[in-house]
Amino acid sequence: MTNNKAKYIIVGAGLSGLTSAYVLNRQGETDFFVLESRDRIGGRILTENEIDFGATWFQNDHENVIDLINNLNIDKFHQYSKGKSVLVYNTMGPAHYFEKDSNTPSAFRVVGGSMAMINALASGIETKIKTATTVLEIKEEKDGVLLTTNKGRYKAEKIIITIPPRIAPRILFNPELPESLIKTINNTHTWMSNAIKVGLTFRSPFWRHKYMSGMIIGQTGAVTELYDHSDVNEKTHALMGFINEGLRDVSKVERKTKVLNYLQKHLGEEVLDYITYKEKDWSKDRNTSCETIKSIYMSPRYGNSKFESFYLNGKVLFSGTETSSVYGGYMDGAVYSGVKAAKNLLSKS
Repeated sequence: MTNNKAKYIIVGAGLSGLTSAYVLNRQGETDFFVLESRDRIGGRILTENEIDFGATWFQNDHENVIDLINNLNIDKFHQYSKGKSVLVYNTMGPAHYFEKDSNTPSAFRVVGGSMAMINALASGIETKIKTATTVLEIKEEKDGVLLTTNKGRYKAEKIIITIPPRIAPRILFNPELPESLIKTINNTHTWMSNAIKVGLTFRSPFWRHKYMSGMIIGQTGAVTELYDHSDVNEKTHALMGFINEGLRDVSKVERKTKVLNYLQKHLGEEVLDYITYKEKDWSKDRNTSCETIKSIYMSPRYGNSKFESFYLNGKVLFSGTETSSVYGGYMDGAVYSGVKAAKNLLSKS
C-alpha cells in the first residue's frame, strides 16, 4: 500500500514536465505529482547569476515558448549582436571579422534567465513537486501504475515520462517496453548532453566599448561559440559560450587556461580581469547524459512517431523536447510536447 496516490504523475521537472503540470493545473486538474531526480527543478535549464548554463535562446517562430512566456507575464529581449563578430577558420591563421545584417532578426532570451520560466511554472504547485526523488521502477497494475522511487512508492492512473529518452532504460519497466520503442529510445540523441558551457562575468562590457559583439565562432579553438550574455538591464556584464569538446578530458585548470588564452587573443587582455568564471559540463550530469552518449552525435532527428503512443495499455506517455515533432531539441519543442502530453492525458480521462 502507498499513501502517495494521484490521478497523474509526471516524471521530470524540466521545462516539458512543468509545462504539463502547468496545463493540468490551469484546467482545474490538481491531483498530480511531479517527481524529479535532481535536488532542483529546471532540468536542462540552469541559470546562475543570470547566466544560462543550459537552454538559452528561442526564435521569432518559436510560438510555443512565446505563448508560454506571454501567459506567464515574462518578458523577452533580443540577443545582443551589435558590432564586429569574430570568425575563426584556423587557430594558426588570422581571424576574420563580420557584422550581422541589421535586418536579420536575432534570437531572443528570457529576462531574468531561462529559469524565470521554470520558477513561474512551478509557482503555486510547489507542494506537488518532489525533488531528489528518482524513479527506479514503473509497474503496470490493473487500476494504474505503481512507481517505486528512492523515497517510497507512488501510484497513479496515468503517467508522463519527460526525462531524456536515452536515460529512460535506467528505469525498470514491468512489463517491458516494446522492442521497437527501445530501439527508438537508444537512437535518440539527448539534446545538450555533449555541451560544455562556460560563463564569465565582468565589471563592464569591455568588448562593446571596442565595437565588438562578443560573438566568436570557430570549431578549432578552445571555445567553439561565444556570445554577449549581459542581462537586459546591463547590471550583469557577461560572456557565455561553448567549450570545445576536445578539452573535456583535460584538467579543469588546463582547460580554463586554454579558454582564457583563446578569448584574450580575440577580445583583448581585459578578459583576464573577470569577476567570476564557471563551467557546466552536461556530459557529467547523470540526469542528462549516459555512458553511451557519444555514440550518437550531430544532425539528430527528433519527434519519432513512436513517442506519440501510450504504452503499458494506455497508462504511460513519453514527452520532452526529444519526442517533439515541432522544434525538437529546442525549448519550443519541450513546451510543445508538454502541452500536448497534458492535453492527451485529459482527453483520455
